[in-house]
Amino acid sequence: MSDFSIIDLTPQNISEYGVCGYKDVNRHLELRKKIDWFNEYYPKGLRIKAVISEKGGYQGMLEYIPGEYAHRPVDARGYMFIHCIIAGFKKEFKGKGYASCLIDECVREAKNESMNGVAVVTRKGSFMAKKDIFIKRGFVLVDKAKPDFELLVLKFNEDAPDPMFKNMERQLEKYKKGLYVMRCAQCPYTEKNVNAIIVSAKEELGIDATLIDLGDYDAVQVSPCAFGTFCIVYDGEIISHHPISNTRFMNIMNKKMK
Repeated sequence: MSDFSIIDLTPQNISEYGVCGYKDVNRHLELRKKIDWFNEYYPKGLRIKAVISEKGGYQGMLEYIPGEYAHRPVDARGYMFIHCIIAGFKKEFKGKGYASCLIDECVREAKNESMNGVAVVTRKGSFMAKKDIFIKRGFVLVDKAKPDFELLVLKFNEDAPDPMFKNMERQLEKYKKGLYVMRCAQCPYTEKNVNAIIVSAKEELGIDATLIDLGDYDAVQVSPCAFGTFCIVYDGEIISHHPISNTRFMNIMNKKMK
């Protein structure tokens, strides 16, 4: 008998369980914005599966959405697209097979919806899943993006076109001069530290940063960075491909401005 269950988060229960480690709606603006975003895209097929351990409670989640609404700069129409996966919020619950079970749930639903397959962007490091777990489940590499993003797919229909990254270098040309911070409510971690970064840029570096809130999937899909939902660009160069602290931002900028 399994010692865990997988449940569907819905507009009715998401505030009870929370997401990405955020649980207090009253305390965390990040969670309130995520819930608003979830409620907007749930009718479009957005789903979040949560792992509930008998002993440890909420210990993992998988978020996915039909590819046309993917919050990454990808062309994945006809595929189910995985945004993120977390398994084992506490160390003792890692390596329990939660991630594999979550992926299997997504694959099952994609097949039931007669989709061409399941796609996901992976990367080593923070804020994004590594490719290993997907390779073990039969996913294969179909595209790459700078500096080290990889687009993987598990195809059900071999005649269907592969998903691919969009032209991010062309999008980057729009940000040749100045400092830009881009974020989207899809990832709750994109809220934290942004205000501090903007203040530090102004007060310590004398730079007026432009904050760009990516309000929908169309805006995210023309992001200059493969992460999609967060990016910092300075004078045409991406200086962060994922959310960072104010301290990290200042370290990067001080090196750039020497």
